[in-house]
Amino acid sequence: MTEPHLHASHSKVVSRLKRAEGHLHSVIAMIEGGRPCLELAQQLQAVERAVRSAKQALIHDHLDNCLDVEDETGRAERKAISRFL
Repeated sequence: MTEPHLHASHSKVVSRLKRAEGHLHSVIAMIEGGRPCLELAQQLQAVERAVRSAKQALIHDHLDNCLDVEDETGRAERKAISRFL
């Protein structure tokens, strides 16, 4: 079995995903309750933003903490990654 791969930012990612989960449950209840389409679309947008935010945080964390850069070529890659972020 592999060891857990945890970073300090993971709790923030989990929080964002739980927020998305809450929004999604709300959307389902709204659909079942016959709420107007505009309200549904607004809540789905909130779900999408929360998931996108979690994904971005996870990618940034991975780039910052999981890419091992050793040689001269690696330094150039790390600089490119920094510019990308």
